[in-house]
Amino acid sequence: MLVGYARTSTLEQGAGLEAQVRDLKALGCERLYQEQVSSVGTRSQLEAALDFVREGDTLVVTKLDRLARSVSHLGTILGALTAKGVALRIVSLGVDTSTPTGKLMLNVLGGVAQFEREIMLERQREGIAKAKGEGAYKGRKPTARAKMAEIKALSAEGLSMAAIAKKLSIGKGSVHRALNPKAVEERTCPLGL
Repeated sequence: MLVGYARTSTLEQGAGLEAQVRDLKALGCERLYQEQVSSVGTRSQLEAALDFVREGDTLVVTKLDRLARSVSHLGTILGALTAKGVALRIVSLGVDTSTPTGKLMLNVLGGVAQFEREIMLERQREGIAKAKGEGAYKGRKPTARAKMAEIKALSAEGLSMAAIAKKLSIGKGSVHRALNPKAVEERTCPLGL
């Protein structure tokens, strides 16, 4: 049985999800799992697809980045599929792991994708360092400091730190620092370490 999996990261990519589903149906997938979730979020439909597939089945995805977030994640998924006797087909790459050549190609392509990602991150770090050196990079604006008045007002109303953090969508540590600046200063090492 061909089992399809489709994913997009955001709701704005709805057309992309529809296109994946259409392509998977055209390929003959009898069962489809789809979701709109970030690659780092919990992907319940991927887990459901991995639970559903049986020996002799093939999991089909349109693109590699719809399935795995890294080479190690891909390895984990492949390990689970292999243990169940399930093949993986990636349409855009023409890869089918039911063949030895398909397995080799997937490993090579996964390694290249990981290499490209690491090079991109390295360039990003270099660009940020250069921008900082030129005084052009300021980083993100601190969220909790901007909400200091709200934090103190909610505390005065008797809300707990956890309740304040949840209400303002900030961390409990940020609430603690806002309400107890002296405690934070006392714990700070005088040598700046």
